[in-house]
Amino acid sequence: MKEFKRTLITTALPYANGPVHIGHLAGVYVPADIYARYLRLQGREVLMIGGSDEHGVPITIKAKAEGVTPQDIVDRYHNIIKESFAELGISFDIYSRTTSDIHARTASEFFRRLYDNGQFVEKTSMQLFDEKANQFLADRYVTGECPHCHAEGAYGDQCEKCGTSLNATDLINPRSAITGNTPVLRETKHWYLPLDRWQKALEEWILEGHKEWKPNVYGQCKSWLDLGLQPRAVSRDLDWGVPVPVEGADGKVLYVWFDAPIGYISNTIELLPDSWEKWWKDSDTRIINFIGKDNIVFHCIVFPAMLMAYGDNFQLPDNVPANEFLNLEGDKISTSRNWAIWLHEYLRDFPGKQDVLRYVLTANAPESQDNDFTWRNFQARNNSELVAILGNFVNRAMVLTFKYFNGIVPQAGALDDVDNAALAELRQSVEKLSEALDTFHFREALKEAMNIARIGNRYLQETEPWKVAKTDPERVKTILNIAIAICANIAIAFEPFLPFMSEKLRNMLALGNLSWHDLGKADIVAPGTQLNEPQLLFEKIEDDAIQAQLDRLAAIKEQNRLKAWQPEPQAAPVDFDTFLKLDIRVGKVLECQAVPKADKLLRFLIDDGMGTRTIVSGIAKYYKPEDLVGKQVCFIANFPPRKLKGVESQGMILSAENPDGSLTVISPADTLTPGSKIC
Repeated sequence: MKEFKRTLITTALPYANGPVHIGHLAGVYVPADIYARYLRLQGREVLMIGGSDEHGVPITIKAKAEGVTPQDIVDRYHNIIKESFAELGISFDIYSRTTSDIHARTASEFFRRLYDNGQFVEKTSMQLFDEKANQFLADRYVTGECPHCHAEGAYGDQCEKCGTSLNATDLINPRSAITGNTPVLRETKHWYLPLDRWQKALEEWILEGHKEWKPNVYGQCKSWLDLGLQPRAVSRDLDWGVPVPVEGADGKVLYVWFDAPIGYISNTIELLPDSWEKWWKDSDTRIINFIGKDNIVFHCIVFPAMLMAYGDNFQLPDNVPANEFLNLEGDKISTSRNWAIWLHEYLRDFPGKQDVLRYVLTANAPESQDNDFTWRNFQARNNSELVAILGNFVNRAMVLTFKYFNGIVPQAGALDDVDNAALAELRQSVEKLSEALDTFHFREALKEAMNIARIGNRYLQETEPWKVAKTDPERVKTILNIAIAICANIAIAFEPFLPFMSEKLRNMLALGNLSWHDLGKADIVAPGTQLNEPQLLFEKIEDDAIQAQLDRLAAIKEQNRLKAWQPEPQAAPVDFDTFLKLDIRVGKVLECQAVPKADKLLRFLIDDGMGTRTIVSGIAKYYKPEDLVGKQVCFIANFPPRKLKGVESQGMILSAENPDGSLTVISPADTLTPGSKIC
C-alpha cells in the first residue's frame, strides 16, 4: 500500500435546515473524528474539513413555512450545528458553510471551467410549473400519490412510505406544496454532466482499483455502473443557491449535489488560501470521505466525475468508508417526524457526558448493517462498561497508589509471570487496536481499547495488592507501577474515542502530550512522578434520567400517530328508507353511575321526553359519571333492549372516536327539548 505524506479527511456536509442527530453522528462525524485523532496521535499531517450545506429546496420550504428568509434558516442551524459539534469534541480544522463568499466564487469557477471546456450538455425537458406561484417546482415542492405504493403525500423525489426514488412527473395527482394548485408541464433548459463519458474511467478506478472498499460502498457503485451511467442535471430552477454563471441562466442555480461537494474544496481554500492545492492536487495526499450510505453515489461516482472533468490534477478519494443507518428504539430516524435524538438537546440533558454518547454510538456503529440505539442500552453501557470496567480500574489503581505511596509512582522491581502476561496481553490488544483503526473498523477498535481496561481489572484481581501490602511492600511497588502504566495506555488508546475522559486521565497521571507510538509501553509514566488527586471518570446514569427520555419519545410517537390519522373508509351506501328506520333523539342525563364489575360501562338514566329510560354505554374510560349528569346527549331510541352486565339497556348513546382512540359523547350545540328527533 502506498505511503502518503498527508491525509485530508472530509465529512458529509449536514443540511442546515435542522440540527444534527445521533444518526448523523454514528454514520459520519464520530468515526471521522476518531480517525483524525488517531492520525494526529501518530504525528501524521492531517486536515479534517467540514461545513454546513446551506442550499437546496428543503431550506426554502422551511423558510416559507416559518415566514422567514432562507438565510435566516441557515444562519440559525449552522450556528447550532457548529457549536454542538465543538461541544461533542468533533475536531474539525475548519467548519465553514456553503453560503460563504469564497464558496460562491469557488463553485462558480468550477462550473465555468467545465462549461468553457465543453464538459456539459444542454437539455430541454418538461417540468412541473405552478402557474399561481409563477415558478418551476423543484422535487420537494411537489407532493402527490406514490405510483408504487399509492401512499398520499409522496414527494417529487422520494416516497417516504415505501422509500422508492421518484421523479416529480411520476406522481399521481401532483400538487404544488406552495399553493396547493395542480401544476402544469412547461419546457425548461438545464445543464447536465454526462456521467456516461466517465463510465470507463470510473469502472477502472473503482472496480479495478478499489476492491478493498467496504462491501456496501463497492456494491452500490458496481450496481450503478452495471446499469450504465446517465447524464445528471447540474442546475435547478430556484431562487436560492449559487447562480449559474453563464448567459441565459436567469432564475437558475447550481443543483445542490453539484454545489455541496465543492464545499470541501472551498472550505480548504478558506483555511489555507496559500497552500490548499497540496491537499487536493498532490498525489502524496490521501483523501478520505466519511459519509452515510445515502451519499455513496454522489461521493464515489458523481463528485469524482466532476473532478475528472475539471482536470488540473485533482486527486480522487482513496477511501469512502460509508456507514449504514442508525435506528432509534426500533424505528427509522426521521427529521420530519421528529423521531431523533438531537445532539444539542442531548448536550443540554446530559451535561458533561459527551464521551458517553461517543462511546455508545461507536459501540453500536452501523458499520456493516443498520443498527439500533436504545436508551436502556445507553444506560447499560455507561453503568456496566464505562463506570464498572474502565472507571473502576483507573480509580482503584489511582486510589491504591495514593494509599500506599502518597500518589508517587513507585519503581518496579523484578517482574513475575503474572506481570509479564498482563503486559504481553496489553501489547496484543494494542496491535489489534491499531489494525482495526487503520481499516476503519472503529467498533472493533473500541472493543480492543476497552479490553485494556479489562486487562487492568483482571491484573489487580490476580495480584491483590491490598493483601500483598501486609507481607511484601516491595512487591506492591511493582504491581502499582504496572497498574499506572496500564492507566497511561488507556489514556492514549481512548483519546480518539473519548477525548474528554482521556484529557482528564492524562491530567491525573501528570502526563504531557500523548503519542500513539507510546502505546504498549510500560514506562509511559516515569517512576517518581507525583500523580494528581484521583477523580471519578464516569458516573452512573439513573433510571429517572432514562425514563424522561423514553417519555419524550413516547409523546413524539403519539403526536406522529395523531398527525398521520386518517378517517376510516366510508361504509357501504344505504338507501334513504333504511336511514329513516333509525329513530335518533335528544335526551337529558338525569343520573349516571358506573356499572359494578365492569370497567368500561356507565349506566345512564335518560329523560327522553316520554318518560325515562336506562341506557348502558362503554365510555367509562373517558368520563367521570358526575360530569355527565345534566348533559344533553343524542341516542338511538329504537334499538331492541339488551342486557349488559345484568342491566337492560334501552338504546345506544352516540359518540365519536377521536384520532387518539378516545370517545366523545355527541351533544347538540343548542339546548333542545328532550325527545326532539334528529332528522
